[in-house]
Amino acid sequence: MCVVCDPEKLDDAGCLGAPDLVVEILSPGDNKRELKNKYEVYEESGIKEYWVIHPSEQTLLIYTLVGGRYQSSRLFVSGDVVESSCIAGFKLNLEDIFEG
Repeated sequence: MCVVCDPEKLDDAGCLGAPDLVVEILSPGDNKRELKNKYEVYEESGIKEYWVIHPSEQTLLIYTLVGGRYQSSRLFVSGDVVESSCIAGFKLNLEDIFEG
């Protein structure tokens, strides 16, 4: 999933330039090389935040672009409330997404 905050970046074909936020929900088939490649592409493209959700582990890691390089958050777990640095006022209680 990706989030674009600037409507000027959108046209009929999609997003012009990098989205502000990409959220990836890992599946059992995801491999480390694929994740590393995405991390590098997203960082180079200037995506402000990259969230990696691991459903079976019930964890979230947030990478935030600072000075052109990603800095990682601590590992968030079910029950933590996380906030986006690029979407003002957006908060997510991880317990809500890991229920079930």
